Amino acid sequence: MKYLYILLLLLVSNTLIMVKSANGQTTENISASDYQYEKPANGVLRILTYNVRNGKGMDEKTDYKRVASVIEAIHPEVVALQELDSVTTRSNGVDVLKTLAEKCGMKSVYGGSIPYRGGKYGIGILSREKPLTTSFIPLPGREEKRGLLMAEFKEYIIFCTHFSLTEADRIASVQLINQKAKELQKKVFLAGDLNTSPKSEAISLLSEYWINLSGIQPTFPSSGPTECIDYIWGVNCCNYTYNIIKQEVASEKSASDHRPVFIDVSIR
Repeated sequence: MKYLYILLLLLVSNTLIMVKSANGQTTENISASDYQYEKPANGVLRILTYNVRNGKGMDEKTDYKRVASVIEAIHPEVVALQELDSVTTRSNGVDVLKTLAEKCGMKSVYGGSIPYRGGKYGIGILSREKPLTTSFIPLPGREEKRGLLMAEFKEYIIFCTHFSLTEADRIASVQLINQKAKELQKKVFLAGDLNTSPKSEAISLLSEYWINLSGIQPTFPSSGPTECIDYIWGVNCCNYTYNIIKQEVASEKSASDHRPVFIDVSIR
């Protein structure tokens, strides 16, 4: 009986929320019931934006497998990611975006906004299909330079960005992004961490040329969101009509200091 009791305790301990990640770090397990979603229907595009804090969770542990598990649970077609190291000494030479792409089985495009500790720090895009073209343009940032990463696919173009902490820089960034979108002859989506509230001047200016598809649910901080600073937009031109099927701020609390934000949309 004593042996059976000990065995039972061991079995229970193996199901607790502490697991070993692939790199040997101990971290919180993903509670899939909190944010496990069905795959979108045919003809529906699922776009995810996620500031991943370079893989560092709210427990201050860096775990790329944990971040990849969050992405996989959402089943996006394309993902805009912010706060990514590329082979920096801070991240022990790891290409964070490439690592996430491998774990999720997706293609990747990186945009380095600034040189940082032997590598770069910036933004990235993951996608199911390989982009037809990609490009990166600098955006203003007083505390650090920012950028706009663009990936073109057969039916649409995705813009990924992470705006400055300074409102004047954000306004200038919106002006540059609006001009870039006007040059393109395709559906364009803008996704990212814009570091500003829905009532800001930058968002007001953005709204003149874009439609907010993700809503204004709070997205930050992940432990108990009080601010909406992560968004997904669709360009407002060319008589495009957006059918928004789902707007979701996933209830993930531990993998980053932001919550994942995604939409299901069809366009005609």
